[in-house]
Order: sequence, then structure tokens, then C-alpha cells
Amino acid sequence: MATSNAEAKVTIEPPRFDRPEVEIRASSRRTKTGTAHWAGSRIVVQIPARIRGRERRAFVDALVERLLTQRPQNAAGDAALEERCRVLADLYNDGVRAGAVRWVANQRSRWASCSPDTREIRVSSRLRQCPEWVIDAVLVHELAHLQVVEHSAEFNAIAERHPRQGDSALFLEGYALGLGLRVEEGDVL
Repeated sequence: MATSNAEAKVTIEPPRFDRPEVEIRASSRRTKTGTAHWAGSRIVVQIPARIRGRERRAFVDALVERLLTQRPQNAAGDAALEERCRVLADLYNDGVRAGAVRWVANQRSRWASCSPDTREIRVSSRLRQCPEWVIDAVLVHELAHLQVVEHSAEFNAIAERHPRQGDSALFLEGYALGLGLRVEEGDVL
């Protein structure tokens, strides 16, 4: 869909698996720089009107990627993630809680990890783009490691208390494929 006015031509890109809807405003007033910002659940990108074709695509993609890295759509910080984990522990993990829960950017082949000794759960920042129920399932999976370390039948019985654990694993397999990631066996959920 595209509309124009005296100042800018607006194009709307529908949401994709890896990013929300993007509104591109090509303005003749802009000459060199571009910007991107959140407007609700949509990203608005402002670029010079002179940029076209592949250069435009690369310019828009770089601005969107930078914005997603700086403040992803699920912008809840560590405190909100930790609170969500406490609620899930009470619902699905017999009240066994993590000592700390935080987003991390250094997970290359896992969605999340748990250190039973320190009771710390680290969640890949790549998951910030995922639906809440997927993040919840990942948290419940990691919470289960606080009771049973290895992926055993006993572990699965605890982790699968989350009603969408199977759906989450399927979602994450597709998400990993779309992102070109190689997720370790057993770490898809």
C-alpha cells in the first residue's frame, strides 16, 4: 500500500516473522540521513526520497535492524522478565524460582540457559521478537532445570506443564530456520 502527500511518499510493509510492520516515509526534505522509531507496534522509517532500489532496501533494513537491537519490540527489561518468571514458577514449577533472570545478547546457539548452581536464567535477546507465550514456554523449560538438570522424562513432565510447550518448540524451529541459526539439539524445547 502506498500513499503520497506533498511532503513524503509513504509505503507500508506488512509484518514478517522477524520484524513488525514497517512504515517507510520517503521525504524530499531529507537529503542524507534516515531515522527509525517505534509508533505503537509499528516501526516508522524516514529516509531521503532520492534513495531507490537495492540501496533503499539496504538503508531501510539497516535502520530497522539498529532499532530492533536498541529497543526490541518486547522492550520489557530484566525486571519485567524476572517478574514474569516468578509468576510462571508459581503456576508451573511448584514455586521453585530462579535467583536471577535476564536478557543476554551473547547466546549464539541457544534460546536460553540455566545454571542450577547459581539459579540464574539467561534468555537470548533474539526472543524479544517472539510472542509472549513462546517466551513463557522457554522460561518454564529453564525453570524445570532448577528441579531436574538433564532432559529426562521427569524433566519433560515438569516443562510440559506449560500448555503450549509443543507449539513453542515448533515455533522456535521455524524461527531458527528463518534466522539461519543452528540451534543445539535439545535446545529448541
